[in-house]
Amino acid sequence: MKTSFGDWLRGAHAGHRLRRIIPRRVGQLGAWLVLAVALSACTAARLAYNQAPTITYWWLDAYVDLDNVQSTQARDALNQFFQWHRQNELPIYAGRLREWQALAPEDLTPAQACAQFEDVRERIERAADQTVEPFSRLALQLTPAQLEHLQRHQARSNEEFEKDFLRGNPEQRLKKRLDRATSRSEMLYGTLSREQRALLRELIQSSPFDAERTQEERLRRQADLLQTLKDAQATPARASQLVREHYARVKRSPAPGYDAYQRELVRQGCAQFARLHNSTTPQQRANAVRVLKGYEDDFRVLSAQR
Repeated sequence: MKTSFGDWLRGAHAGHRLRRIIPRRVGQLGAWLVLAVALSACTAARLAYNQAPTITYWWLDAYVDLDNVQSTQARDALNQFFQWHRQNELPIYAGRLREWQALAPEDLTPAQACAQFEDVRERIERAADQTVEPFSRLALQLTPAQLEHLQRHQARSNEEFEKDFLRGNPEQRLKKRLDRATSRSEMLYGTLSREQRALLRELIQSSPFDAERTQEERLRRQADLLQTLKDAQATPARASQLVREHYARVKRSPAPGYDAYQRELVRQGCAQFARLHNSTTPQQRANAVRVLKGYEDDFRVLSAQR
């Protein structure tokens, strides 16, 4: 689902487990941070995070086919980013996870869920700021062949989105979304009951998510990304500004009505998360605390490493 320059930077959005804990439809705010968090939330958390610069490099290289000079610069930039992220962001995330452990045993309101969501979004935006300069430099070095390479990857991502969200009849689409939602929820709470699965189905059916509208925005962002890269190459002195402006258009879409649509997705997502959480048993909430504590411990160990 990578649709923009921000998406191009962030990589593993689909695996981001913090999104599975706090509902997110934040658009494409983009940064290596998302990949960092995704990796640090996997089974071999500490090993994966320590390998994050290399894994992110492989992902980036697959998107634009870096040459030797670009490869060296990208590796240096990735190492610098993850050093910054390890020292500055992981301790903050560990603190947030500790706060969430205190919240997990209690019922939640939609406002509480949204407050946590906004906090995560602010951290992602902070990390995105760190990516502007290195990717502005890379943008100036991309060749026409590399831009074509990027376009082909965009086309493949569109096919993936269509397969995931646009193919099949309404019941088949609903089932796919329900399976994903169930999997994410059970990573936090453990096995859901039949009643909770029914609740999830109800919540998904009532969601304002519109796959066609989302795909239109993806296409807009893809075109915006390519135009940003071309404009940066035409006016190198403005490259950083152009990248920041692209980020701003990703964060706040110029498409009529899309921002209101995203806000409604967030509002509904917070309410839906609160309803599901409030349906959980004491045992399921205790499982959530254990999961969150595991993430916190990983973040603290990783942040202490140099």
